[in-house]
Amino acid sequence: MTKQLTVAVVGATGAVGSKMMEQLIKRKFPIGQIKFLASARSAGKPIEFNGETYTIEEATPEAFEGVNVALFSAGGSVSAVLAPEAAKRGAVVIDNTSHFRMDPEVPLVVPEVNRGDLAKHKGIIANPNCSTIQMVAALEPIRATFGLTKVLVSTYQAVSGAGISAIEELKAQSANWDAGKDVEANILPSGGDKRHFPIARNVIPQIDKFTDNGFTYEEMKMINETKKIMHAPELKVAATCVRVPVVSGHSESVYIEVEKETSVEGIFEVLRHAPGIVLQDDIATQTYPMPIYAEGEDATFVGRIRQDLDNKKGFHLWIVSDNLLKGAALNSIQIAEAMLEDNLL
Repeated sequence: MTKQLTVAVVGATGAVGSKMMEQLIKRKFPIGQIKFLASARSAGKPIEFNGETYTIEEATPEAFEGVNVALFSAGGSVSAVLAPEAAKRGAVVIDNTSHFRMDPEVPLVVPEVNRGDLAKHKGIIANPNCSTIQMVAALEPIRATFGLTKVLVSTYQAVSGAGISAIEELKAQSANWDAGKDVEANILPSGGDKRHFPIARNVIPQIDKFTDNGFTYEEMKMINETKKIMHAPELKVAATCVRVPVVSGHSESVYIEVEKETSVEGIFEVLRHAPGIVLQDDIATQTYPMPIYAEGEDATFVGRIRQDLDNKKGFHLWIVSDNLLKGAALNSIQIAEAMLEDNLL
């Protein structure tokens, strides 16, 4: 008989939290009891889950007593305070914020890539950045077969990565453009930055604030997280992260250099057998990944694979995935499933 677990969801009303709830139901995660935790402001409000109505409780340290798995998606400041408290009370925390990702004591995990790192956890496991997840999921089988020395990625990221409010702002801006009204921008490229720009009919080459080296925090996340997940500190990685007027589904143009010479067909063959990857690459029929078709799908889609014209060991790939699913909620639930299968829960 499958072990029944007590699960807590912190931030269930957000874009990622609601998807976590959907995935728990869809994947039939063995829930004995479930509780939904939020700020005092939201405590007492009803929330629907799997046909039943629950009452949101205030997220306090004591609320995690008896919890086996705590899924966090309520912002880094909340995780910083409450994740250690939950772990202290025996819960395994799977945190979807960036707060713990680069902590050397915290595993940063994509199950298809570095599942073995789960055994090293000390109560908290970090879910990687959405753009990092889909990229390493596609690149790991290539790295394992041919080696990997360099990664250059440009992302085309959907507004849902910035939350429900960014989705609503895109819709409002689009409607105002069409109606000839003034267009307001209050959220993108970064809520805490000095200036904001419309995303409707636009492309913004900034996600998150800039660091001192000219890269944004989002770009540095991709660079550092990729090296940590792949256990490859020597890997050369560079990223340019761009926000586009798409609701859901991140796209990435990725250039890689491998150690062993291979061919496009060699890359095809590896990806055909890779877990969680769907190869969509047939230029004769214009078959390639697009976010409009990836939305709501669990897989990471890869296509437009080409050998570089100047470097036999260089290849270009196009990678697309639903950023709220494999890029966030689904990966979190897969971490919990892997831990259950590996007797870590």
